[in-house]
Order: sequence, then structure tokens, then C-alpha cells
Amino acid sequence: MIAETVCSAVAAAGLGIAAVTAYRKRFLAAARIAAYSLIPLGLVMTGVVNWLADTAFSVTAWAGFAVLGVSWLLFSTTRAVERRRGGTRKERKEARAAERRAAVAPTAPTASAPSLGPGTRASTRPATAPRADSADDFSDIEAILKKHGI
Repeated sequence: MIAETVCSAVAAAGLGIAAVTAYRKRFLAAARIAAYSLIPLGLVMTGVVNWLADTAFSVTAWAGFAVLGVSWLLFSTTRAVERRRGGTRKERKEARAAERRAAVAPTAPTASAPSLGPGTRASTRPATAPRADSADDFSDIEAILKKHGI
């Protein structure tokens, strides 16, 4: 009984505000306010307010909401775990089978070494054997520095 009275009062107040808004020549806003203010009155007249009041004070209804919440929690948790693992059970099974096939298949001996492709700059002098003399090492460095103007 109190809910119906409150909804009716809210509707009457909303229609009053809509009338004042229309008096100020803001008809579009007045129509929108009137539409919003008629919603509580319509809910009372259709019986939705009584149904909500009966549901709000029912222990069985609240238990039902709890069961729905647990169901939703389980569903979202399983979906999150499924996404983390990489798909459905069938997809994981196929991925494991593909990994086994790849592990069994022989690999080419050159596959482990990275392929750099052909060089972009051709070597102008042939590679020589390393020298054992430390003085010769410094002469090579000096030659390189002189070549670059340093």
C-alpha cells in the first residue's frame, strides 16, 4: 500500500514539473519529463510493484537469486580458465597431438643454425690465419685506424 502511494506521488510530482517546463516553452523536455513520471504509475497499475514487494520479502526468492549468482560465478570462472588454457578441451587435445608430431618428426641439421642469407658487402681481402705475435695485432689495429682516418 505504501509503495503504491509513493509511486503515485512521484508520478504527480513529475507531471507537475512537466507542466512548469511546458509553460516555459520547452515542450520537448516537458514531454520527456512526463514520460519518465508516468513510468511509476504504470508499474503500479500493472501490478509489477506488488510482485516486486512480494519478491523482496520472500526468502525463497532471495535463495533463488543466490543460486543464480553462484551459477553465474561458476560459468564466468570456467570461461576465464578456458581462455587462459587456450580454448576448449578438443582444441587443447589437438594442440597436444600437434606438439607430439613435431617432437617425433626429424629436424634438418641446418635448421638449428640461423640463416643470415647472402652478405650485402663483399669481403675485399681474403681471411688470413691469426698471427701469434702481439706486435702484429697492434699493427693491424693501426692499419684499420689509418684506413678510417683516425
